Amino acid sequence: MDHRPSEELLESNHSFPGVYRIKAIGRVDEDFEPNVLSAVAAEVVSPSEIDYTVRTTSGGRHVAVTLDVTVQSAAHVRNIYAKIQETPGLLLLL
Repeated sequence: MDHRPSEELLESNHSFPGVYRIKAIGRVDEDFEPNVLSAVAAEVVSPSEIDYTVRTTSGGRHVAVTLDVTVQSAAHVRNIYAKIQETPGLLLLL
């Protein structure tokens, strides 16, 4: 089942090209943060198109990576979501 937002929904709520925010939450012990960044970097022209912050839970088991990515279209957003969904240790993708 495809859990990515539809192109129609994205286009009705966002302007493209532009910056789109994605939050990925996963397990720290599976190199989650660098794997998410690699997945997103594979879908953009330049690393400068990615701005991100990282927050680890108080117990240190999980990490949240919040990304602000410069995207060209709704299809581009869906491609990025697809790449992140392949990341080992992913628990939640918003």
